[in-house]
Amino acid sequence: MSTEAPAGPEASLIEYPSDFPLKILGNTQPGFAQAVLGVVKKHAPDFDDAALAMRTSKKGKYLSITCVIRATSREQLDALYQELCDHPMVVMVL
Repeated sequence: MSTEAPAGPEASLIEYPSDFPLKILGNTQPGFAQAVLGVVKKHAPDFDDAALAMRTSKKGKYLSITCVIRATSREQLDALYQELCDHPMVVMVL
């Protein structure tokens, strides 16, 4: 009997729960940070707002927001990534 983890698309390299960093990039505009925070807290209600880090690009066109959430499942991360990627103010999620 094999004790190896399953291979293929269902295999996960992350052990849950785990601290998981997200970097969200968008155009610098009013309300962007609040919109991102709202989505993050919807999927990770225990996220501490004080842990949010923001940085503007050299020319000020873009704002990157870094959040380290406590990920509890792949489903949670998939749903969070999907909602962030679908948000009209978000350019990219890493």
